[in-house]
Amino acid sequence: MYDKTAGSRQAVLFLGKRNDACCEAALRFIQKNFENVTYYLGEWGDPFPEDLDRWEGDCIISYLSRWIVPEDLIKRAKKAAVNFHPASPAYPGIGCNNFALYENATEYGVTCHYMHKRVDTGRIIAVKRFPVFPTDDVASLLSRTYAFQLVLFYEIIGGILKGEALPLSTEQWTRAPFSRKEFNELRRITPEMDRAEVERRIRATNYKQFKPTTEMNGFVFELKTEGD
Repeated sequence: MYDKTAGSRQAVLFLGKRNDACCEAALRFIQKNFENVTYYLGEWGDPFPEDLDRWEGDCIISYLSRWIVPEDLIKRAKKAAVNFHPASPAYPGIGCNNFALYENATEYGVTCHYMHKRVDTGRIIAVKRFPVFPTDDVASLLSRTYAFQLVLFYEIIGGILKGEALPLSTEQWTRAPFSRKEFNELRRITPEMDRAEVERRIRATNYKQFKPTTEMNGFVFELKTEGD
């Protein structure tokens, strides 16, 4: 049974991704269950909201957010600043699902962790894992990832509403966060690569407007597939 005074009166800042169904579902849940909610939704390249230099409250929740949250804002969360990362601890940083597919991972997951000044390095609160199938591509793996992430979100936020302390996992990040440079390199195909390597890179990076590329005589060519 939820205690109205336990968690729902906390002042919450929600940062998320614009035009994403799962993110919007998470935001609706926050708005329905907390009395004082400030939220911002954005896309890659959007400027960080200027109004947040004055925000103070209890909790910050980052859910597929495209922004790196400044350390001074993290410190203004009196109780907790948490991020829901769409990958298991083996894949911090950018392009996490892409690297999992490239490495032919058989297991993937989602992670909730405390926010830290360095992205995807904070203490891990909880992890939820699921299998990766040989037939998975970027679209299918992302779809399942977002579904599991929403379930983990409901579990963690539900505990906050009950007045429970956030759990603390014994799991650790297993590597430094992947960088944009590493992700861009993963998308690159060169003539000396054999067919198996090319197929791995296509599987791992071919998604919507994001395409594997190759360069020749100063020109960059993108993969074209049926339906493009």
